[in-house]
Amino acid sequence: MRIHGMKTWRFGGMLAAVLLVSAAAFAQDGMRPLELADYLSWEAVRSPQISPDGKSVVYERRFVDAMKDRWKTELWQIGADGSRNRFVTEGGGPRWSPDGTRIAFLRDGQIFVRWMDAEGAESQITRLDSPPSQIVWAPDSGSLAFRAVVDPGPDPAWAIDLPKAPEGAEWTKPPRIVTRLNYRRDGQGYFPAGFRHIFVVSADGGTPRQLTNGDFHHDGPRFLGDGAEIVFTSLRTADAEHAWRESEIYSVDVATGRITALTGRTGPDSGPVPSPDGSTIAYTGMDHTTDTYREEGLYVMDADGENPRVIATEMGRRPGIVGWASDGSGVYFNAQLRGTNNLYLAPLDGEVRPVSSGNHMLSVSTVGGDGTAVGVVTSYHTPGNLVAFPVDSPDEMTTLHVTNASVLAEVTLGEIEEIWYKSPDDLDIQGWILKPPDFDPSRKYPLILRIHGGPHAMYNSGFDFKNQDHAANGYVVLYTNPRGSSGYGSSFGNEIKNAYPGKDLDDLMAGVDEVISRGYIDDRNLFVYGGSGGGVLTSWIVGNTDRFTAAVSKAPVTNWFSFVGTTDGSSWYRNFAKMPWDDPEEHLRRSTLMYVGNVTTPTMLMTGEKDLRTPMEQTEQYYRALKMRKIPTAMVRLTDSWHSRSLPPTNFMRVQLLLRNWFERFAVGDEMTTDAQPH
Repeated sequence: MRIHGMKTWRFGGMLAAVLLVSAAAFAQDGMRPLELADYLSWEAVRSPQISPDGKSVVYERRFVDAMKDRWKTELWQIGADGSRNRFVTEGGGPRWSPDGTRIAFLRDGQIFVRWMDAEGAESQITRLDSPPSQIVWAPDSGSLAFRAVVDPGPDPAWAIDLPKAPEGAEWTKPPRIVTRLNYRRDGQGYFPAGFRHIFVVSADGGTPRQLTNGDFHHDGPRFLGDGAEIVFTSLRTADAEHAWRESEIYSVDVATGRITALTGRTGPDSGPVPSPDGSTIAYTGMDHTTDTYREEGLYVMDADGENPRVIATEMGRRPGIVGWASDGSGVYFNAQLRGTNNLYLAPLDGEVRPVSSGNHMLSVSTVGGDGTAVGVVTSYHTPGNLVAFPVDSPDEMTTLHVTNASVLAEVTLGEIEEIWYKSPDDLDIQGWILKPPDFDPSRKYPLILRIHGGPHAMYNSGFDFKNQDHAANGYVVLYTNPRGSSGYGSSFGNEIKNAYPGKDLDDLMAGVDEVISRGYIDDRNLFVYGGSGGGVLTSWIVGNTDRFTAAVSKAPVTNWFSFVGTTDGSSWYRNFAKMPWDDPEEHLRRSTLMYVGNVTTPTMLMTGEKDLRTPMEQTEQYYRALKMRKIPTAMVRLTDSWHSRSLPPTNFMRVQLLLRNWFERFAVGDEMTTDAQPH
């Protein structure tokens, strides 16, 4: 038996007993628990788009391609009444032409157009070196606008007169010279990333014409009025530390390329969506603030940028504009609030009102001219169904397509309980408890505390395969939204201003205590994990408490000082009052590496080898420190994985299995079956 602190570690015995009882219970009713192998046949739907005549919907249908270890995306079409669900073509990102005769879509990094008649002819519209995105039709259906990255090419100022190589010589490749913060990294080092610009191309194909230039990122093109102008967001990148608050909205004349600024305040303005008659533009934004978190408002302005005014505030981190009411009287938007997502209407005159309601995540993609909304809804036991409903009668929601019906017909899922509890300093914290499918309140279960990233993000009432998979393996899962989470107002999100990580630990532990107080948790077997911002908090937890039996920190930041110079992102820096060279104390005080001397909890680290947001060096530093202190640890380096540990699909499954493998190594029970210490 290996003793570490006051913990006894062993492999599998207690959890194996849980699973044996579970298997017997399921055998009696003919159902079974969810299995990780079910992920190989998993399906998702996205981006439904209703046709201009309101009669049919085109949407993305995604499947796991187990042979090629990737998600495969197809386009399907279904009647607005749920009839004739049928395959259309391979591709994604569909957009109907305004005249309803065609759809534009993306396939293999190019734009295609398909006629939606019986012949169904397809044409490849672009042949670009850089993949296009954000495609949008002109009002006359004759052309498309899109966004693509432009490679700036070598800077002639750095041209050097290198002697000619001898014939047949194999010289090393030339260096990559980086002179700005707008760069990317690959396995070979740094290289300029280019800038996103706006293009137009004929719907019949041809050479695209670039409308914008310069060292800026230009996003979200939308045609204004009759199509003579395009509005878009421009993000300044020359000063990456302040780019987040310097996005502005511009218009460009399609014929001349003349660009006009429509907004100009200090603070981000983005996502312009013109009204049907082109007279007004809706967008999101906020005034400059020294807060590290503030929920953006929904604004409107005249088409020339005059008369800006706010029509909705405190409606989640960023209201997701869906579109305008057909008469231009208001703007429909999705809002993520208090663990749910629903559709709202912000009138130009009047109070914001909910269109839909319910304990679910409803993401509406489009609202047709006849008032029919289409979207995807997910809830505790619904992975994500395609739905449609009239905005004036949202209770008449019709399910057009049910995903994963065959799997769900065979399995019993764990039940979920929403909870609210108080933090030590009296904040209201929302969370959820997921119980094993055969839950028996008289028994004791191991607990997994799962922590979200961000840190400004929000766990919600939608279906979660990861959590259900853990529950199917005998765990109670707790997931909460501690201070700093989005969806609870600017004040709550700003609770971690210049204080992350910090008191969010108290919120998480209060949730653990709340679940333990219910009597069905084996408090000898408390496990914790999280990714990105959740990885930060996981490593913070093990440096500040020894209550957990084992932990897994995925893609963490452990040393804020070195992180500043290695990450590809800049938004994290807003968590600090000063940069490390101005005042290193704060960066060191809040680096979890500084608390590794307190760690007694067996802690595994897991990061993608291609991760640029929370680079591998952050994991390596913490792993090495744990090894030097002889704390049980392991470093999992996920191949072919960037910041998401869920791609490709096999990595999703590996992560699930490795997490539980680590937890089971240290589960406390009456038996000792193996040496838990990795070598």
